[in-house]
Amino acid sequence: MGELVDKIKGNVNEAVGKAKQHSDNPDTQADGAAQELKGKAQQTAGKVKGALGDDI
Repeated sequence: MGELVDKIKGNVNEAVGKAKQHSDNPDTQADGAAQELKGKAQQTAGKVKGALGDDI
């Protein structure tokens, strides 16, 4: 179950991060870039959990 949750959270964070990057505010753009990276990391964690099992 953790695999699916991580992938969903990752997708949401990546999408929100991309949306924030289209803001006119440089601080919001930077936050968006960081949030997008966080989302990619969460998706990777979900993939690893899927490959190794949720026991990690």
